[in-house]
Parts: sequence; structure tokens; C-alpha cells
Amino acid sequence: MKALVIGGAGFIGSSLCRRLLEMGNEVVCFDNFSLGNENNIKDLKSKKGFSVIKGDASVFEEIDKAFNDNKPDYVFHLAANSDIQASATNPNVEYANTYSTTFQILSCMRKHNVKKMFFSSTSAVYGDKRDVALDENTPNLAPISYYGAAKLGSEALISAFSYMNDLSVLVFRFPNVIGENLTHGVIFDFMHRLKDDGTQLRILGDGKQTKPYIYVQDLVDAIIKFMDVPQGVTLYNVGVEGATSVTKIADIICEEMGLTNVKYNYTGGEGGWKGDVPRFNYCLDKIHAAGWQAKYNSDEAVRMTVKKNLEA
Repeated sequence: MKALVIGGAGFIGSSLCRRLLEMGNEVVCFDNFSLGNENNIKDLKSKKGFSVIKGDASVFEEIDKAFNDNKPDYVFHLAANSDIQASATNPNVEYANTYSTTFQILSCMRKHNVKKMFFSSTSAVYGDKRDVALDENTPNLAPISYYGAAKLGSEALISAFSYMNDLSVLVFRFPNVIGENLTHGVIFDFMHRLKDDGTQLRILGDGKQTKPYIYVQDLVDAIIKFMDVPQGVTLYNVGVEGATSVTKIADIICEEMGLTNVKYNYTGGEGGWKGDVPRFNYCLDKIHAAGWQAKYNSDEAVRMTVKKNLEA
């Protein structure tokens, strides 16, 4: 199989590229390197069957050339602005990097008659429904972040393109993904702040924000397991057992860094920023019934991530 991994130099994409190569596939990594990093794929560049294209998936001519030159069998679409907090001040980022990329990729699939796709969606499409068990059939989706809105709009495009062009698309809605090579997020921020000043830590919100954190290799396992889906759109919530509060994350980082007596300075309020969903109840019954479960729970994923990034 020839796989086109769009966003392949990113945090999740680079791990997926590595796994696909190990399975014997030919892999083309397409990335604009705004969030993706050359270091994430430097060990892959010498591997047989791996190639890299620098380009912008929101520009039709650039992504079209990648399709035309490489003729992929399967498209893995991970291109997006994954830094939700940053886009809160500039919604244009989401329109270009999250929504427009999806339209242009689907347009290229239609033009080049490519039928198979994986799309990385998000738990943010549900919005702030903290007292509801969020499953794949939860009605009245109402995202409160620009990121969640762009992902939900992308899901709508996928639904239409899939029906009109007989595509087979796997869509995962997942919460925070963590692991080695983090580029942003609460763990990344806390570790860097504490390296600068190990006596105090600024924490957005009240520290009680509690969310599930999935380890990146668990997510890649799930993508590989379910990538061959029938015609139409197959949707799964993907996540882990348990959830971890922001204060618990700070505690774990301090423990692993050997820091004691760190003063936590909370900014106050339920959410860390406007558009942040402080907690939610994620239902994983469907994917568990299909035979997949994460190896690591949320706290374990956080601790492993901290250790991996301290070793780097």
C-alpha cells in the first residue's frame, strides 16, 4: 500500500508514519511544518519507502501535485491546527488549517479516484455537555471552540463526499493525545515553565479541569486496527479509562522532575481559556465492543509522557 500521511511530521503523524513503514508500506509524508517538526521524522528519512513533501494542504494546487505524483491508495488526514488555545485568538487559523485542508484533500480524492481515508476528529465537536455520556449518537453537537467547529464542519464534508463518491472513511473522535515529541499542551507548558523556575507554577483555571489523556501509541494501534472499513463513514470515539486533572498533571511532573514545595498559582475560573471544556464524560462502549482498548489509562499515559520527554 502507498499511504499519503498529511500532517505526517506532526506529533501523531510521525508516529503513524513510523508504524506504517514498519508494516512494509510505502509512506509519503506531506506537511507544511508549521507544527510538524523535521526532528520527528529524521530517523525515517533514510528508510526505504519513505519520502517527504513540504506543502500546504489548504492550497489545492500543492496537495493536488502530491496526489498526482504519488498516486496514493490510502490517505491519512491529520493536518489541523492542534493548538486549540492559540486559535482562540485567531479563528482564521482553524479555517485554513483545519477546515480548508479537509475540503481540498477530499477534492483531490474525488479527482484522483482515491477511495480510502482516515480522519482525525476530536471530542471537541460535542461541545460543553459535561453531564451527558458522550457517545457517537449524541445529538445536537454544539462545539464551543473554533477548533471543534472546524472539525465538525470537516465531518460534514466527509459525510457528503463519502456519499457522493463512494468513499470508505474511518473517523476517530479522540481527546487529548500525549506522548514523546510533544509540541504544545499542558504537559509541554508545565515542563518548560518548571525548567525555567522550579519554585512556582502558573496554572490556568482552578486546576480541577479533568480530561482523559490517551498515549499516542495506543491511538496509532487503533488507527491500524480499524483502517480497513466498508464503504461509507465509520465513526468511533477513541479514548482511555479514567481522566486526569490539571493539578494531578502538575503533581506528576513535579514528582518526575524531583521538585518539592512548588507553589501552584491558579488564575481561577472553571476553564483554562474561553472555549475550553473543563470536563466531559466520554463513552467508549462502541470501540470496546469492536475489540480495542487502550493499554494505558489516563494517569499512566501522563506519567509515561513526562518520563519520555525528560529523557529526550
